[in-house]
Amino acid sequence: MPVSPIDQVENVIRFAVSQIPANKIMMGINLYGYDWTLPYVEGGKFARSISPQEAIDIAAANNAAIEYDKKAQAPHFSYRDKEGKDHIVWFEDARSMRARYQLVIRYGLRGVSYWVLGNEFPQNWLVLEDMFTIRKLL
Repeated sequence: MPVSPIDQVENVIRFAVSQIPANKIMMGINLYGYDWTLPYVEGGKFARSISPQEAIDIAAANNAAIEYDKKAQAPHFSYRDKEGKDHIVWFEDARSMRARYQLVIRYGLRGVSYWVLGNEFPQNWLVLEDMFTIRKLL
């Protein structure tokens, strides 16, 4: 399943703003995805964490079509590796980031914080710059 389905993210935000002033809340956003080897076995090996750019590269290398789950607001694709094992990959892209940033605006949150800085994800910075005025505090 997606790393952070938008409906679940919104449920948490809705609860948070009922308890804390919205201008004090920073929404956490993941800058990574997961490459799951299928079938998943409970208690088995966890998925491999990948950057959004790496997800795109894997899809291209395996000629996999990237699909978009509108309910979760998250991209995903499936592929079979060289060993014949099936995989499903869930990650973030410009569309999913825009949906998350729209929650920041809708709920009047203070801003965002990121999990796993350093992963290659150039699309995120373009969407962020397009939607917000960035002020750097020194």
